Amino acid sequence: MTGRARSRLDRVRASAGIAQLAFQQIEDDLAADDVDARELAAILRELREDTDVPGGLFPALAHLVTAAARRAEQIEPDRDGDASCPLHEAAELLTDNAGQLLSWAARSLDPQGELL
Repeated sequence: MTGRARSRLDRVRASAGIAQLAFQQIEDDLAADDVDARELAAILRELREDTDVPGGLFPALAHLVTAAARRAEQIEPDRDGDASCPLHEAAELLTDNAGQLLSWAARSLDPQGELL
């Protein structure tokens, strides 16, 4: 691994560590005893929010995975899609499946919240 690649990997590790701290804060907020259905629904909607991509957590993760897929398309042997296709599918699952499930859960907890 070259020095540049090692430096890049170090930055990715550091950024992932920062993200993990942020996720821990969100998890702590979710576990708070005073979180009610309406607030939980609002938090779920915030994680799913995609009006300003990558405005929510899931759209941002999908965007990141899509960037990896695009790079894989350029460097995978024989351009056969063995690496890029699963990455594109993972991004789609994040936005379509996981995002939709978050929306359903939020709607179940606070049906009026989507009207606000």
